[in-house]
Amino acid sequence: MRAVGYSKSLPVTDPDFLQDIEVPDCSASDLGPRDLLVEIAAVSVNPVDTKVRVRMAPEAGHKVLGYDAAGTVRAVGSGVTNFAVGDEVFYAGDITRPGTNAQFHVVDERIVGRKPSTIGMADAAALPLTSITAWEMLFDSFKIEDGGGSGETLLVIGGAGGVGSILIQLAKALTSLNVVATASREETRTWCSKMGADALIDHRQPIDAQIKDLGLQPRYVAALTATDQHFDAIVELIKPRGEICMIDDPAELDILKIKQKALSFHIEFMFARSMFQTDDIAQQGALLNRVAELVDAGRVVTTASQDLGAMNAATLMEAHRSQESGRVVGKTVLGAIV
Repeated sequence: MRAVGYSKSLPVTDPDFLQDIEVPDCSASDLGPRDLLVEIAAVSVNPVDTKVRVRMAPEAGHKVLGYDAAGTVRAVGSGVTNFAVGDEVFYAGDITRPGTNAQFHVVDERIVGRKPSTIGMADAAALPLTSITAWEMLFDSFKIEDGGGSGETLLVIGGAGGVGSILIQLAKALTSLNVVATASREETRTWCSKMGADALIDHRQPIDAQIKDLGLQPRYVAALTATDQHFDAIVELIKPRGEICMIDDPAELDILKIKQKALSFHIEFMFARSMFQTDDIAQQGALLNRVAELVDAGRVVTTASQDLGAMNAATLMEAHRSQESGRVVGKTVLGAIV
């Protein structure tokens, strides 16, 4: 079957950092009891795609990347209970298994949701990984209840990226939080407003001073990018006994700076449940179903902002270059492989 992969960890300046390849076909015989065989109709690209490509060279042969996907179930394992052949699904995959940049893909049904019926495959493929990340930040790390957070403020640092785009929406749809997002360009400020942010500040300027000018003191801070650059300002602006959740990879942070305010610090990594086969792994499939319901009810919109057409090495290379530029707004999506 056709796929896109890499055999060496190469920078985006190398003309062959991704390649069109052939890999062994997936079939029903390859499925574990809880697995689905999905024909991939669309994928999207996330920062993790580029990080894995750069940091994890294959020991032999090629590695296939790709996590977000939408497609149709073509076969099911012997123990599958939630899906049947022909079902349309969307999901974010498992970092320990081959990726979705291929014609077919095998995935555990417990981390799969039913695709929203009111949007197409590409728009659906933009949502899973970032939705899971945002959901786990709000409801697992911050432990905010549905409808909760009245009178409190959530600061989203990096509001126009993939996670920020859906985090703003979920916070507005499912909580009573006041949401402030950071954005520095006219394009990103417009996008964050479209996603539902109540107020905007510029992360190129001191964020603590801007929050003070708004008369706010957030209890929750979602640090989605440049956490190390903003850490002192976060500690200054946040309420005592507040909550910080980080998703990026700073080289180091002086965590003792949070002691005086008795802050709680969380790190979100949405692959943890699938990587360690946690007892609550099925929570990811359940939350994706909730997200699909919100989309179909018109309360959440796709975060797809750029469609590069059919998937192949050339279009995926363009998507990786865009992702590594640090200027992506929303999500970049691609269609079925050609």
